[in-house]
Amino acid sequence: MDFLKSGSRPHSIFAVNPEKNFLASKDSVLSETLKNADLLIPDGIGIVLAARILYGIKIERIPGVEFMEDLCALAAKEGYRAFVYGGRDEVNRAAVQILEGRYSGLEIAGRSHGYVSEKEMPDLIKRINDSKAEVLFLALGSPLQEKWFTAYNHLLKNVKICQGIGGTLDTIAGNVKRAPVIWRKCGAEWLYRLLAEPTRIKRQKVLPLFAFMVLLGKFKNLLKGSQKFQ
Repeated sequence: MDFLKSGSRPHSIFAVNPEKNFLASKDSVLSETLKNADLLIPDGIGIVLAARILYGIKIERIPGVEFMEDLCALAAKEGYRAFVYGGRDEVNRAAVQILEGRYSGLEIAGRSHGYVSEKEMPDLIKRINDSKAEVLFLALGSPLQEKWFTAYNHLLKNVKICQGIGGTLDTIAGNVKRAPVIWRKCGAEWLYRLLAEPTRIKRQKVLPLFAFMVLLGKFKNLLKGSQKFQ
């Protein structure tokens, strides 16, 4: 990836989905962070469908966990160091051990749980810098991970790529199971997760509204198009 070879500043990579889209509309810091991100990956099937309906753009869903593992494979192959920050300590430790065992040659030069106070943050930044990690994974959830990047990215001396991975460590550690492949291919992983974790309905209740806004946007685009030919 060119980000690992270009310049000295950290390049930000964040996932987007319908829930985060609505959250950003109410959070100016999150909105600006996403707008200024170097790469946004379509982690939600709703974003994929919205791009096709509104703009005729065909993109594929890219789950954050798969993107992270691709980065780990690349880091192992090219000799880049990684640092994993976030999650509960036991989950963080288990995920790191699994990743190091899964990708021969992967050097995770440091790790930290996600419960670091503001007072302790300078020490964490020093640990990240001292590790000489070029890849930083932020498992703080949204919008905390995006806001952390905005607040501290200028202090990172060696990091070339910073990916927000949300709850990916729980998936890697085996605490959260991904949907079977057939569900993923059908774009229904969100439904599988909802059935497995009914409490997710609180965050997924925006999905019908998101779908309505997309269809409304499509109608407005069609209306504008027809007016041009009048």
